Amino acid sequence: MYHTPQAGMSGSPREGAWSALRRSYPRTVAVFATLIAVFLVGDVLLAVRYLRYRGETARLRDEMSDAERQRTDMLDASETNRVSVMLELLRRQAEGDRELHLSVSVDSGTMYLERDGALLREMHVTLGGERVVGSREDTVRVVRPRGARSVERVLGPNDRWEVPRWVFDDRGLPVPDNRTLPGVLGRNALVLSGGTVIYALPDSGVLADSGYVIPGAVRLSRADMRAIAPNITPGVTVYFYE
Repeated sequence: MYHTPQAGMSGSPREGAWSALRRSYPRTVAVFATLIAVFLVGDVLLAVRYLRYRGETARLRDEMSDAERQRTDMLDASETNRVSVMLELLRRQAEGDRELHLSVSVDSGTMYLERDGALLREMHVTLGGERVVGSREDTVRVVRPRGARSVERVLGPNDRWEVPRWVFDDRGLPVPDNRTLPGVLGRNALVLSGGTVIYALPDSGVLADSGYVIPGAVRLSRADMRAIAPNITPGVTVYFYE
């Protein structure tokens, strides 16, 4: 039997729920609507800038002579090849290093403990991504390490490490007054030249999150860190290559 909708009932449950939400939380709905509008405007502005950049690049290339375009393309290719050659030479240097050292294959996420051409241990590692971190007033572009670094400090469970301010910003946490904390990198960790760290998941603290890796850092398993830490001393070379 066909039933006529009763007067006063909403046309759809979804519309009724939305109306009830607006009546119950008008300020919250207004804030969310404003945020959505801001995000949309931001996306539009980024798209406009990107299109302008592409248009300007195309215009500049059109104004070049054939010889200038060819020279530009050759420079781009030359830079790419130069980086590839440097990384390959670095990989071969690591293979020929007779001293105890660590080698990190960035693209495969594998770290090797080697000496005199012998592989002592192979370890799976997770590398923190490359991105811009920090607050608007103090932004930092963090990239994955490349080239040869050396171990500057070998940290134990009670040794202190100064957590960069941008780590708290990146995790959406308040920045404490004292950022130099004991054991924040776990029971053992390696601090390399340039600030790169190799660490395992800590038991507690700001970095005790299995889903988070410090941008630009290397994280390995606790078992692997326990195995290699006693053999690593300041001055040991760490090679990063693709």
